[in-house]
Amino acid sequence: MSVSTNNFKNGMCIVHEGKRWVIVEFQHVKPGKGGAFVRTKLKELASGRVVDYTFRAGEKFDDVRVETKKMQYLYNDGATFYFMDTASYEQVELHADFVGDAAQWLKENDEVEVLTADGEYMGVEPPMFVELQVTETDPGFKGDTVQGGTKPATLETGAVVQVPMFVETGDILKVDTRDGRYVTRV
Repeated sequence: MSVSTNNFKNGMCIVHEGKRWVIVEFQHVKPGKGGAFVRTKLKELASGRVVDYTFRAGEKFDDVRVETKKMQYLYNDGATFYFMDTASYEQVELHADFVGDAAQWLKENDEVEVLTADGEYMGVEPPMFVELQVTETDPGFKGDTVQGGTKPATLETGAVVQVPMFVETGDILKVDTRDGRYVTRV
């Protein structure tokens, strides 16, 4: 199915230069002279890189049907991550490189969204917020205040986040997976 620049919507997926791209944002521009054009920010599905592209108004592209499947993360053996489709109970194996940075937020039995495009797996989206236990952090010292600095803490999944001085080993933290930011102690 083909789509024109006139039908662009944020979140739509198109094929351009043989690659799949998600439209992050777009703007129709009608200059005083010359033809209209569309300025876009596109995110490549395979690599995650974001680039700026300008297209002529009315240019056509192949549309890609992107779906999200709810899956449960089961476990990994270092090289392969195992997920189960919560609807069909089918197990899916995805390579560690494919899971990428999302791996640092995955805890066994967590529910994640796996993106598919035309039936092909495209990416793993962890929950927006996760609760993980601190496995290692330096102790805070007397005189450190809540307003004070931060220190690194290693979480049960291996992720390292900056936390306030009062956080201790064994604490469970809520973390925003979009930017790896400490939110609160649970």
